[in-house]
Amino acid sequence: MTAPATVAVPVTAAAPTTVPVRPADTAASVLSGRPVISILRALPHDPEAFTQGLALHDGLFYESTGLYGESTVRIIAPDTGEVLSSRALEDGYFGEGLEVVGNRVVQLTWREGTAFVWDAETLAPLGRYTYEGEGWGLCAFEDRFVMSDGSSSLTVRDLETFEVIGGEIPVRLADGEPVERLNELECVGGLVYANVWLTEEILAIDAVSGLVEAVVDASALLDELPPGVLADDPGNVLNGIAYDPDRGVFYLAGKRWPNIFEVRIEARP
Repeated sequence: MTAPATVAVPVTAAAPTTVPVRPADTAASVLSGRPVISILRALPHDPEAFTQGLALHDGLFYESTGLYGESTVRIIAPDTGEVLSSRALEDGYFGEGLEVVGNRVVQLTWREGTAFVWDAETLAPLGRYTYEGEGWGLCAFEDRFVMSDGSSSLTVRDLETFEVIGGEIPVRLADGEPVERLNELECVGGLVYANVWLTEEILAIDAVSGLVEAVVDASALLDELPPGVLADDPGNVLNGIAYDPDRGVFYLAGKRWPNIFEVRIEARP
C-alpha cells in the first residue's frame, strides 16, 4: 500500500461509533422484502453532468462528475440546480464517488489510485491520498470511510489517513450470493446504501456483516426521465445517492439526468 499524501488541514477525529443508530426511515419493517421509492419532487440538474457521486452537506449538493477531460467536483444549489462552484480535474483523471467530512471533500478517481481532497467551502485543493485498485463509491460514518471498487466487497478506511483499517467486507444476499458492481455509496445509521451499476437497484447493506438487508427498487425513476436520456446512451443510469438526516429523505441522481429526485424509501404496497 502506498503511503497516502499528507493533507495539510486540521482534522478533529470523532469518537468511534461501535453500533451506529439507525434513523426511523431505515427500520426493519420498511426494509423488509423489496421496498420501493416514493418520489416527492424533482429538482433541476445539469443534463450534461456525467454524475459519479453525490453528497448533501450544509444544505448544498456536492457532486463528482466523470469522463477523462471532463471530470469536475461541484457545489450545487439544490432548489435551482445552479453550480455555485466548480473545479476541473486534470485530463488524466476520471472522477468517481465523493464524500464530505467536516471541512474536507474527498473525491475518488477511477483507475488513477488517487483521491483528491478539496476545501468544502471553496473547493481549494488541500492535498490527495493514494490507494491501490479502482475507486467507485465513497461514504463515511463518524469514525470511518467505506469505499467500493466495483467488486462485491467494500473496504473500510481511516478518516484521517485513508489507510485500510478493517480489511474488506464481502457483500452477500441472504442466500450467500455475492453482489458485484457495487458503486455509489451513502452511509446512513448502521447501513451502507449502494447502487448496483447498470441497474435501478439500491442495496441496504449491514455495515458490519455485509449482509444485504433489502434490495430497494428505484425503477420508478425511469418513468420520470425524458425518453432521450437512456436512448442516447444506455449507460446513463442511476449513479448518485445522498441523504438528508433532518428530513429523512434520499436524493437520487444519474448520469446526464436533468433532475435529482427527492425520495422516501417505503415498504412495497
